[in-house]
Amino acid sequence: MAGVSLKCGDCGALLKSVEEAQEHAELTSHSNFSESTEAVLNLVCTVCAKPCRSKTESDLHTKRTGHTDFVDKTSEATKPISLEAPKAMDESHEVVDASGSSSESQEMIVPEVDKKLLEELEAMGFPTARATRALHYSGNTSLEAAVNWVVEHENDSDIDEMPLVPVNAKVEAPKPALTPEEMKIKAQELRERARKKKEEEEKIMEREKEKERIRVGKELLEAKRIEEENERKRILALRKAEKEEEQRAREKIRQKLEEDKAERRRKLGLPPEDPAAVKPSASVVPEKKSYVPIKPVTKLEQMRECLRSLKQNHKDEDAKVKRAFQTLLTYIGNVAKNPNEEKFRKIRLTNPSFQERVGGLKGGVEFLELCGFEKIEGGEFLFLASDKVDMTVLNSAGSELNSAIVNPFFGVL
Repeated sequence: MAGVSLKCGDCGALLKSVEEAQEHAELTSHSNFSESTEAVLNLVCTVCAKPCRSKTESDLHTKRTGHTDFVDKTSEATKPISLEAPKAMDESHEVVDASGSSSESQEMIVPEVDKKLLEELEAMGFPTARATRALHYSGNTSLEAAVNWVVEHENDSDIDEMPLVPVNAKVEAPKPALTPEEMKIKAQELRERARKKKEEEEKIMEREKEKERIRVGKELLEAKRIEEENERKRILALRKAEKEEEQRAREKIRQKLEEDKAERRRKLGLPPEDPAAVKPSASVVPEKKSYVPIKPVTKLEQMRECLRSLKQNHKDEDAKVKRAFQTLLTYIGNVAKNPNEEKFRKIRLTNPSFQERVGGLKGGVEFLELCGFEKIEGGEFLFLASDKVDMTVLNSAGSELNSAIVNPFFGVL
């Protein structure tokens, strides 16, 4: 029986023609070939028409694509092998079969491509049909050329259709320009290039996010600055108005006293008093009382600064700070509502609940001391004497605590 294949004596591979044996020898450096009567297996996938030459290759194809149906066309493709070297086609490009007669039928089959390059493309996630089409039309030369072809033709309507060529057309696929080792290096370079591009895009995105965070932070700080500036202006305007009102009241009282004094001197028959003698006393009166309206404002500012310091000292513990403010507000509110109840004016410093909520935070006890509480019995208790209960101070403290709780910008600067 005539041989139907060539068998490599070094690795046992079955080859259909002398051309394939030559290519196999170039790729593997094997040179021991013999004629064999064993036909080359030809299993064709019914879904994508991919030919497989062994059961292992068909199993691998099934694992990658999920295609499980194959048609055995081994007998159809089996024919006696010619041991003559391939001859160049004549000018008419007439295709002659083994018996010398011209082929009349033009059956179309999937072109053969470099299987290693095809496996590389499938491992990168390309469908089998698209990878085969890319290798065929890019000249079957390299992985990079196939990827570039896919990028350039990704919008083609038939990009996922398996390419077909005439079965008798002896179109020899160009040999790869790179060795297997070079192709692996090239594929690694492509993957590395894609990874670096992705990292660069992520860095750009992260920089944009950071810029946005900085912009929002600046806007919040500017809003806080404007709010505090307006608050300072409001307090200054209030103090100025109070001072002017007090000055007008003092002036009215002084004028009334001067009129009464002049009236008494007139009734007693005394001469009018020299106005120059009144000036020193007039200057002493405002000097003596000028400090009175400033005192509550100073206390208010001390309370605000104490609360701001408490929040700054525990800026990473917002929940704990807010709970401390609410607890302080409860203490102050109880005293303001029940000033005669001693139980609301006396706090045990060693109480675990007090230590957890207020005493353990720097600035909590100091705020209560600003409200009038004093340490007694060797520092075991905080006590507010009934005669030192100042409703103005307590109301101011409650207002500052409420502002610190509801104002999200409190203590930012």
